[in-house]
Amino acid sequence: MKRILLLLSCLWMSTAALDLRAADPSLEERIADLEAYVNNAARATAGNTNVTTKIPGPGPGHNAWQMTSTALVLFMTLPGLALFYGGLVRKKNVLSVLAQCMGIAGLVTILWWAIGYSLSFGTGNAIIGDTAYAFLKGVEPGNTGAGYYWISDSMWAMFQLTFAIITPALIIGAIAERMKFISVLLFVSIWMFVVYFPFAHMVWSTTGLMCGPLNKDAAIKALDFAGGTVVHMTSGWSALVLCIILGKRKGLGKEPMTPHSMTLCMVGTGMLWVGWYGFNAGSALGADAIASNAFTTTTLAAATAGFVWPVIEWITRGKPSVLGFCSGIVAGLVVVTPACGFVTPTSAVIIGLLAGVVPYLACSFLKKIIGYDDALDTFGVHGVGGTLGAIVTGIFADEKANSVVGGLKEGLLGNQIKAVVLTIVWSVVATAVIAFIVKLVVGLRPTEEVEVNGLDLAEHGEEAYHG
Repeated sequence: MKRILLLLSCLWMSTAALDLRAADPSLEERIADLEAYVNNAARATAGNTNVTTKIPGPGPGHNAWQMTSTALVLFMTLPGLALFYGGLVRKKNVLSVLAQCMGIAGLVTILWWAIGYSLSFGTGNAIIGDTAYAFLKGVEPGNTGAGYYWISDSMWAMFQLTFAIITPALIIGAIAERMKFISVLLFVSIWMFVVYFPFAHMVWSTTGLMCGPLNKDAAIKALDFAGGTVVHMTSGWSALVLCIILGKRKGLGKEPMTPHSMTLCMVGTGMLWVGWYGFNAGSALGADAIASNAFTTTTLAAATAGFVWPVIEWITRGKPSVLGFCSGIVAGLVVVTPACGFVTPTSAVIIGLLAGVVPYLACSFLKKIIGYDDALDTFGVHGVGGTLGAIVTGIFADEKANSVVGGLKEGLLGNQIKAVVLTIVWSVVATAVIAFIVKLVVGLRPTEEVEVNGLDLAEHGEEAYHG
């Protein structure tokens, strides 16, 4: 009798457990989930513990665009930025630039896996994340929501990694040809923790200090669609400080320092432009109308600035240079980056016009007036251009382009300026401190003999060209 009662008790508990399980969604709920996928919106069954969705993982189309965008952003650094910068230096230093780009890619990836992603996107506080995702713990390919509704959490982490890679790589343009490889790696290692990870968190995390779209309690409700402050301002202003502390290249003004291959520079520029679609349109986090708008505005701004810059050269110097075309294109891409998902096509053309003029003035005149040696115009294009982009976002952001602007439009320009000021002060002070630490530990510059003979042979034991 006891055995029968025990059996009945087990059957009853099993039945109760089955009743507690989430039920299959209704036909209406399943259709609503599909509509949400098509519209790149939240699942209709999200948060409903009584229903188990039939499509719990990443949405194939949106996730495929995110995978493509991630590859495109990596393509911007390797080989895009490497060739762009490599073509602009003298041939005795081209391999040093390539090595720095590749070294940074490997170093930053390891830091990102270990703790960087967690510090950038963990809950933490308004300034920095936490260690919840250290070593990518809990970041699973079948899960969604860390980045957006329909993309894999793993792809979100990898997409953001490619931004983390290119940002410090931009800095090397200002200090090209005169900083030791070990010094570059040590500087970047510290800089990522002191500058990049905090800014990625403050601007793009749901608990971030300056994340206007996602954090209703943000102290500075700013907009940065794809990295005006996080990428271009932090790297550009840091580059200015670092090149001033480092000093000018040996022989500057006394010997020719013209680019050794404008062909490589032009090829790199084209790669950057193509890769930038992953950078900007990919930041929509899905293949939707916002992504299409970002793609459109990116194209218009880049093409406009790429035309305006050499036209100014033509008027003032008598010839439009290929370097002018390349510089203008990159400047247009930089300035439109924070605005691309928030502005209309016509505004993008105006932004392109400004991008062709203001960074040109910075590179052609400001550098001479102040006297710093920004070797490849990182500050002039990324520092000045990123700052300009952040400000014009506050002017041109339009609810017609992106509904998120509606709730933030009031006081937006003021918030953009606050974000700009904070970014400049933080980047400048942090870079100065880090540079002096690196100088104390391993030094910054190679010997005069090494610098005169070139970094390629001395630091890497190779030459780019033979014969």
